[in-house]
Amino acid sequence: MADLWMPGATRLDVGDHAPTGGGPAKAIGHITWDRNATAAKPIALVPYENLVGYFGRNAAGKAAAPHLLWDPFTGRITQFLPANSRSKSLVDRSGGTRTNRAGSVVIQVEALFFPYCQVAGKTYARLIDTPCLGWDRLNTWVRSWGVPNTWPMGRPTDFTSHRNESTWETQGGWYGHSQVPENTHQDPGSWPTFVGAQPIVKPTYEPFPGAAWFTTGRKSPIVAAMHNRLVAVGCNRYQSSANKDVIGSGDVASYEAWQRKCGYTGTAAKWPPGKTTWDKLHVPNV
Repeated sequence: MADLWMPGATRLDVGDHAPTGGGPAKAIGHITWDRNATAAKPIALVPYENLVGYFGRNAAGKAAAPHLLWDPFTGRITQFLPANSRSKSLVDRSGGTRTNRAGSVVIQVEALFFPYCQVAGKTYARLIDTPCLGWDRLNTWVRSWGVPNTWPMGRPTDFTSHRNESTWETQGGWYGHSQVPENTHQDPGSWPTFVGAQPIVKPTYEPFPGAAWFTTGRKSPIVAAMHNRLVAVGCNRYQSSANKDVIGSGDVASYEAWQRKCGYTGTAAKWPPGKTTWDKLHVPNV
């Protein structure tokens, strides 16, 4: 069975899961397009962390998170929703084709990019001009969910709209945002070519899910795995092992003990976990 969460991606579950509606498996390519630059006036790329923070607020209703945010310059990927949940990245009219749900999966990928962005002094006019680091892993994982390596309406090559509702409803594969019914956006403008099958390597340890993930009451097998590791490294401050997959006061006290053990003091040792101490804890990948 395919992994609900992409191996190697940072997991930042925003909650608000809901099922898709069935039908041909699809993936949608977007770009963040968070600045308007030109060839004459290029603009520095927005930091990846800014977009992670923006989409990570989805649980509070302040952003419509995609499944994946992909940085084609570094290969970093953050996942906000499991593959089998709909996201809310598309205009989705009630009574219409239900764009966010129109498939067994409808995996939304936002590439961190806008035309004429600048990175390390170089200007990039198109997404395909970037290094496209991480695309091979991303493409392989999406394909593992039954999304064929095809563009039913043609691979995007410009910023114009090409939409056909019949094609959308009946054919699986990759679509640009510019090809989705009910939507008016014209991105992504271009998209990298498909790659051959790559091995999906599941990392030994759970990637750091981001500080915002560690909210009281969150239930996850990652929390239980963290609990077990904190006990194993001698930082057990738990009153019991009941509901150990739910974040509570025992997790806070135990993790702060671990951060002190790692040499942090004062506010630096306080909850929530930081990436450095998380990586040192070696929480098994679940």
